[in-house]
Amino acid sequence: MHMAKLRYSIGRVRGMVHPPITVHPAPEGEVFFERDVAVAMRDGTVLRVNVFRPVGDGQYPALLCAHPYGKDRLPTPKRRGRFKVSMQYRLLRMPEPVSFSAWTSWEAPDPAYWVARGYVVVNCDLRGCGTSDGVGNLLSHSESEDYHDVIEWAAAQPWCTGKVGLNGVSYLALSQYGAAATQPPSLAAICPWEGFTDPYCDLLFPGGVREDGFVKLWARGLKGTRLAYDLRQEQLTRPLRDAVWASRSPDLAKVEVPMLVCGSFSDNNLHSRGSIRAFEGVSSKQRWLYTHRGGKWCTYYSETALEAQARFFDHFLKGVDNGMDAQPPVRLEVREDRDTIHSVRHEPSWPPPSVSWTELFLGSDGRLGDQWAVEGRVEFAAPAGRATWTWQVPGDLELCGPMALRLRVSLDGADDARLFAGVEKWRDGRFVPFEGSYGYGLDRVTTGWMRLSHRLPDPELSRPFAPVNRDDEARRLASGEVADIEFALGPSATYFRAGEQLRLVLGGRWMLPRNPITGQYPAMYEPSSRCTVRVHCGGQPSARLLVPAISDIS
Repeated sequence: MHMAKLRYSIGRVRGMVHPPITVHPAPEGEVFFERDVAVAMRDGTVLRVNVFRPVGDGQYPALLCAHPYGKDRLPTPKRRGRFKVSMQYRLLRMPEPVSFSAWTSWEAPDPAYWVARGYVVVNCDLRGCGTSDGVGNLLSHSESEDYHDVIEWAAAQPWCTGKVGLNGVSYLALSQYGAAATQPPSLAAICPWEGFTDPYCDLLFPGGVREDGFVKLWARGLKGTRLAYDLRQEQLTRPLRDAVWASRSPDLAKVEVPMLVCGSFSDNNLHSRGSIRAFEGVSSKQRWLYTHRGGKWCTYYSETALEAQARFFDHFLKGVDNGMDAQPPVRLEVREDRDTIHSVRHEPSWPPPSVSWTELFLGSDGRLGDQWAVEGRVEFAAPAGRATWTWQVPGDLELCGPMALRLRVSLDGADDARLFAGVEKWRDGRFVPFEGSYGYGLDRVTTGWMRLSHRLPDPELSRPFAPVNRDDEARRLASGEVADIEFALGPSATYFRAGEQLRLVLGGRWMLPRNPITGQYPAMYEPSSRCTVRVHCGGQPSARLLVPAISDIS
């Protein structure tokens, strides 16, 4: 483990000095580039877009993206044909090489790639951002209406066939849901590549636990924009889910256009759960889920992912008969470890129908097993302490789906606590790493969060393998109270060999370091108050981890 971390640290330093990014010069004479084209919104405010289209006359479908990051923040030329890229590519680890053209802004589709395929690419500065006028209101319905107007503007241009698609990563993905929910007549398909759908529970307060790392960094990165509110300040002043937070979640049921959504298993701190929720929650009759456990950015720009995106858009924007309609809905990638893909296959649903939901009971002896545990308890001192339970995997199997942890908990010295749960894979006494959020390469299989005062279940939204808790009310524990809680751990798809170990870890603070060399920079969460946490094993209802096992994998 020590040598593995040392090698990882050396790789991180090397990547920060020389990120594995290749920027290709913009193709000369092949693309007509119009900068800062004015687009008037329904209230008269002017947004500005960059348009990349094939040279000469003709009509083409349009691919749009809209975001607050600045459409003109492009790689800048240096000496000897090299380019200076966004600082994010240095701070956040890239596990594989990334390649795009000099026209590609942060997390946006590459105009050189798409124009060569016969598309027009439109990159839009959202209201109050970049060169656009007005004051922006991020994640709002009014922002979605702006995007609606840009879509209809593009469709009406002489260079457009009248069909428009949306594409992009992160904010460029999540902005698509709200726009699609307004149902623009010219919108033909969307491809949200890893985008959360509920800012409260996906990012700001997962399980009721406040995120204190990425949110602060992201808010600082938007200081040059003109926005109606500061996300970090809203987070600090609105700890419960209220009408304001609810209004910033798109109405997925109103999304009816064909959708290819990427839901990775490597972004549980940010986008994974929301991407899966989008796949499950939209009304689109034609929808596909593309899963992977690689790096976010290197996967989006990879040949395999671009082929999947192009096949999708060629079918729905160009009418190409390429068999897209016959493709099973879920592209499932199963990993054995961070660098080893065990299998890639297509499934008819998520989770796969072959999953057998298996209960692993927590014993007071630190073991996980399929037998009912004898009554007892395990305790640890929060926030620094932790408890672990281990299951020896009896045979080769896959765990494909979310997991659910049910606990009976009491506290000594506090009336509330924040719990962090992680599922790990161990092989021959060594921790097996996986790709995680923000480019972190030493992640666990999956993670979950729970603030005990947010333990009340939401029976309308909960499923046995995916419990949902209410965040609009906080109920602290009474003295001596034993609380029954249940919370979800994020989606994953992992191959275990016979004899390997699954280890459940429970603690009172985020269990990963934050530094950018060996840690999961910038992830950080508010730790638990000081107290003794007692986990009661056995009894009714018994503490258990529900896992999605597939044992017949021949």
